[in-house]
Amino acid sequence: MTSDQRTLTRREQILDAAAELFATHGFHGVGIDDIGAAVGISGPALYRHFRSKDAMLGEMLVSISEGLLEGGRDRAAAAADPSKVLSELVVFHTNFALENPALITVQERNLGNLRDEDRKRVRTLQRRYVEIWVDAIADAVPGLTEQRARSAAHAVFGLLNSTPHNRYLGSDELAELLYQLAMGALYAAREG
Repeated sequence: MTSDQRTLTRREQILDAAAELFATHGFHGVGIDDIGAAVGISGPALYRHFRSKDAMLGEMLVSISEGLLEGGRDRAAAAADPSKVLSELVVFHTNFALENPALITVQERNLGNLRDEDRKRVRTLQRRYVEIWVDAIADAVPGLTEQRARSAAHAVFGLLNSTPHNRYLGSDELAELLYQLAMGALYAAREG
């Protein structure tokens, strides 16, 4: 059974609804009653699942970061050829961004709204994910300095994470375009 076919838990339903609402209206523009209404329960009933709206945001963004890190590690470990590792990372991140535009938007706009503890956890996870990319880029594109590989990784994240703002093409065609652009940009990072 794929994740699309399985039944979401109530907690996951709440997080999905909250992500959509936060992406559309901003974290501060959404009340607990709005989230409850989106999943068919009263706002106060949400407190059986989460202690606060801040806790929802924290779990949402920590979970995104954990998922990206785990997926990145899996791809880096599964492919022996450096070019294949880089290709797999681009496909993985592209698919994540296309399948989760609300989460990409929430992460982009609301990192500053996290409690300190959650913000530190997210930043730590994000740094680890970036390091997987930096290593993959450096291995696949010989002669690149670490600083250039790091800058290339962040530039490609910007490209791939632009998907919530780019819905001019169908998902398959957009995925292919993003893949081609990302791979082209990464190999164009060669110095000289």
